[in-house]
Amino acid sequence: MAWFPSTYRSRIFREFKALDPQAFRDVIRFYEKHEPEIQQLDFPEYFELLVAYTRALFEIGAYRQHLLMADVVLETSIHFNIQYFQEEDIYRTVLFHKAASLYNTLQLEQAEYVLRELLRMDPADQYASQFLKKCLHRQQGNLRKNSRAIAIFFFLLAALIIAIEVLMVRPFYAIHTRSVEFTRNLLFSLGLVALVGGDLLLRWQSARKVHQFTDVLRRQASHSH
Repeated sequence: MAWFPSTYRSRIFREFKALDPQAFRDVIRFYEKHEPEIQQLDFPEYFELLVAYTRALFEIGAYRQHLLMADVVLETSIHFNIQYFQEEDIYRTVLFHKAASLYNTLQLEQAEYVLRELLRMDPADQYASQFLKKCLHRQQGNLRKNSRAIAIFFFLLAALIIAIEVLMVRPFYAIHTRSVEFTRNLLFSLGLVALVGGDLLLRWQSARKVHQFTDVLRRQASHSH
């Protein structure tokens, strides 16, 4: 959507532009102090302040507030057919930030849905692809818990063997020291394998799911042309 240029700028807008755009808390305070007046501005000025306020909420980690305002920006950009704003694909940027806010508020399934939508728009989007892998990895809680529980079990057994080795084997049964050392090292190694291997397996599964999803999207795109 193109707007006709205008030399006039409202007082509220001029005051806003005097702020450091990286001073996110100042941007938030300004918007919330003048919100009734901002909503009465001409649309171009209103939309710029709305986008700046929404981004500032995200940048300071006010994720739940950001989610509310992100939906407002998305709905507004759709209604007025705004794709690019200040040389940025505003729709995709806000969607990505929305996914991040969902992830940080542990709404993982919703974050996954948004990231899949971003990849449907562009299967080559590496940022969305990597973030989706991270999201899927975090959702596999039961497998992660099981691998860690197994690792802890082996570590505790190794600690028990060490105690037996120090208190009994070395003082009274030194002939068996080498066998006990081997058992202790084996248990510790198995614990490491369970801990590291479980995490690697989860990452591999997440990456495979994302690759399969994007491959399907690419094939669909190639067939449609």
